[in-house]
Amino acid sequence: MEIEAKLTSLHIITALITGYLSFIIASGAIGAIGKNEVLAVLLGLIILYLTGNVSERIFGKEAVGGFKGWLWSGIVPFFFIWIVTWVLFLNY
Repeated sequence: MEIEAKLTSLHIITALITGYLSFIIASGAIGAIGKNEVLAVLLGLIILYLTGNVSERIFGKEAVGGFKGWLWSGIVPFFFIWIVTWVLFLNY
């Protein structure tokens, strides 16, 4: 499998998990935090950043293609899957 496909797969898996965690935080399922959409978005951005760093360490900076490669194979898929998952859980 190509590096771009592996990078995209890694970001999609973490986006699905992040979407569910964002739903838990935004819906108020954790009593101490309450309903907090800002914290859910912040969590998503932190997980995106950490996933990018992990993918660069796994595949190498040159193989990922720097920021441009990470943008199209990591950030864009992560963002769309994260938002779609979060919205589906909120509407379910």
